[in-house]
Amino acid sequence: MTKPVCLVIGAGAGIGGHTAKRFAREGFHACLARRTDKEGLDRLVGEIVTEGGSATGFLLNAVEEHSIERLVETIEADVGPIEVAIYNLGAQIGDRALADTSLKAFEMGWRIATFGLFRLAVTLFPRMVQRGKGTLLVTSATAAMRGNAGQHSHAAAMGGRRMLCQTLNAQFASQGIHVAHIVVDGVVDAPDTIGKMLGPVRFQELRERKGLEKDGLMLPAEIANTYYHLAQQHRSAWTHELDLRAFSDLAWWNHQRLVL
Repeated sequence: MTKPVCLVIGAGAGIGGHTAKRFAREGFHACLARRTDKEGLDRLVGEIVTEGGSATGFLLNAVEEHSIERLVETIEADVGPIEVAIYNLGAQIGDRALADTSLKAFEMGWRIATFGLFRLAVTLFPRMVQRGKGTLLVTSATAAMRGNAGQHSHAAAMGGRRMLCQTLNAQFASQGIHVAHIVVDGVVDAPDTIGKMLGPVRFQELRERKGLEKDGLMLPAEIANTYYHLAQQHRSAWTHELDLRAFSDLAWWNHQRLVL
């Protein structure tokens, strides 16, 4: 019997990789896609297989023309029907004043955060509609809810991502497709996201000050549990948007911005 397929676009060492592992443990075949680092991708696939699961890795440049479309078509033809898709690509370019935000940088945020998600839906949703079921889980950020200075590209891109999730839900929920927009309102303990932004020394300092046994950084394995729960919800009580944060953080509407 063919295993159900979970496609994770943006399968790094944080939310994406841990979510792929979580679904694989539950009997899904995990298809992991990331832009670079084939060695890391192969290692992640190997860890899933060692744990008794099954997985396939793909290198994907999501802004390249037809790349997302080809990925979906390949998986559907060679692996199996995609039952769950997780769009986990970040579009954070760091704090940049308006004058320092180039046209290319601004557009890149939109291409990754919003246009890539649109392309995924255009390619995948007709197949899900034909099957009468499917789930799309979309990782988002605080910037989708409120713009801060220096976040012109990121906030515009993530705000667009949120609205696209709402329009997709409005059109396709009645056809059996569950779309959920997940606001990650805090810092995730992930070496390939905040770790790269801060560098190894500052990242370790942050972990010692706020994370580890303090649980002040969001643990990707625990976020993955929430993603799996969303994919298993009964359609009479679907979640369409939620926000996640560590217990010690204030919600996005109660503070101006997170200080690292």
